[in-house]
Amino acid sequence: MTARNEDGGAAAPLDRARFEESYAGTPPWDIGRPRAEFVAVADRIVSPVLDAGCGTGEIALFLAARGHEVTGIDFVVQAVRRAREKAKKRGLSAEFLVKDALTLQGWGRRFATAIDSGLFHVFSDGDRRRYVEGLSAALEPVGRVFLACFSDEEPGTQGPRRISRRELEEAFAEGWAIESIEGVQFEVNEGTAYSPGGPKGWFAVFRRKA
Repeated sequence: MTARNEDGGAAAPLDRARFEESYAGTPPWDIGRPRAEFVAVADRIVSPVLDAGCGTGEIALFLAARGHEVTGIDFVVQAVRRAREKAKKRGLSAEFLVKDALTLQGWGRRFATAIDSGLFHVFSDGDRRRYVEGLSAALEPVGRVFLACFSDEEPGTQGPRRISRRELEEAFAEGWAIESIEGVQFEVNEGTAYSPGGPKGWFAVFRRKA
């Protein structure tokens, strides 16, 4: 069966069961606060903001607390439900929708900034292209994408697909300017077996060309 978004659009066939199962408890990527990489660039973020793959909403709510207009989307119903509950408890205004990030191209809404904390690396090659095309459609000219993903420098196979710097450059080669791609290490929940200090990743900033 094909899932449907709240706005009526057909959702793309992804491995939903694995992500839905993760949210039965606390997923390893849900650390209960915004990731340091996004906090560090907060002054560069411009409203309105799209948080693609928002999970339980920590980054979106952090930005909402700073006065930003934020819309978070995720295809996992439980994640969106938790994000809405957090917003209500904290008295913050942020919109959270059950929506697939692969349907951005036909959405019709526009944003000045897009946040991607660990979404890009879950896609196949074909879905990756579709996602970036959707970001191009959803972002205003000179809008920015702030993106965090796993790096191919992280050993082993646990967790998501590893991404090389070249793959990032190629994915955003057409219609984008690469402002920066930096190696980082991500904080994850305890008990997850990655490199000491956390899994190695990339934190990249891309600007949509006018």
